[in-house]
Amino acid sequence: MSLPAAFVSVILIWSTTPLAIKWSAMDLGHSFAVLSRMALGALLCLVLLALLRIRFPLHRKALLSYVASGSSMFGAMALSYWSAQYVSSGMISVLFGLSPLVTSLGAALWLKEEAITPNKLAGMLLGVLGLALVFRGGLGLGDGAALGVTALFIAVVVQSLGLVWMKRIGDDSPPLATTLGSLIVALPLFFASWWLADGHWPAALPQRAAAATVYLGVFGSVLGFALYYYMIKHMEAGRIALITLVTPVLALLLGHGLNNEAVLPQVWLGTASIILGLCLHRWGGHWLAALPIRRQDR
Repeated sequence: MSLPAAFVSVILIWSTTPLAIKWSAMDLGHSFAVLSRMALGALLCLVLLALLRIRFPLHRKALLSYVASGSSMFGAMALSYWSAQYVSSGMISVLFGLSPLVTSLGAALWLKEEAITPNKLAGMLLGVLGLALVFRGGLGLGDGAALGVTALFIAVVVQSLGLVWMKRIGDDSPPLATTLGSLIVALPLFFASWWLADGHWPAALPQRAAAATVYLGVFGSVLGFALYYYMIKHMEAGRIALITLVTPVLALLLGHGLNNEAVLPQVWLGTASIILGLCLHRWGGHWLAALPIRRQDR
């Protein structure tokens, strides 16, 4: 696949994933919906590994990576599906737009690989402001919305710290093998969560929920990550960062247009603040570095 096609595909997948989570969780129950999605994703990964003859490493670093990714996957996805009962699909995408900021902070504190520069700090503060605005907007969207936003933010932190943990481990296993290993670790946890929370199969399987679950299992859990890893190898980080600027806005529009989700002004302001924070965090240093040059030109 060409890089532009991969870029557009990831934007579309990440923009539509929150709405699919919303539909599957509401119609099937949040615990069964995420369990069925992950089981389908694991089965697909297993088939692809066999067809493509990709090795499945079992050395120490690989096993540690599977544990780190699988445990963070369980925490992040379980909280995200639970919160889908109370918040809009667009809000899920907006909150996960904070992931680069949280990951950067975790890397600076845990890995000591990035300095917290003024532009990065300004970006993080704008992200926190955006989070506060989104939380305030969530208060007007019904009972439980505040709890849903809080759970979502915890999910973002869990996922981001899981990525930092994997970076610290430094495993170089094939991405598809890492995805399968993560799902193998996470699946028993998802099964236990479903068994303790509900333990019953859905009485009915609505067509919309079934389609959303298959979509998430195939595209959200496997294809999206494979394309993302492919872009990391062949594209500049700055261009990849544009994905997190586009997906929250598209997800809000899709949720509003296809699911009649209300989007209060505070949520739009919070989204704008988070996007501006991401821009400052990623490119603020380049903007500041260009200022003296412009002054000399004058």
